[in-house]
Amino acid sequence: MNIKVVLEPSEEGGYTAIVPGLPGCISEGDTREEALANIKEAIQLHLEPMDDDLLPSPNADVVEIAV
Repeated sequence: MNIKVVLEPSEEGGYTAIVPGLPGCISEGDTREEALANIKEAIQLHLEPMDDDLLPSPNADVVEIAV
């Protein structure tokens, strides 16, 4: 899976990495390489399903919608 990341220099030094497609997914690092490694880990954690997501309540309907 490929995800676009915005990597920009921070005013304090280092880099900030933001994933526009995943709101709230942001990280930073002292170097470009560190920021990219950190955002990769943040993306993996952001996309990791939570146990609660796997077990809908008995009254729930599971539907798919097109957007």
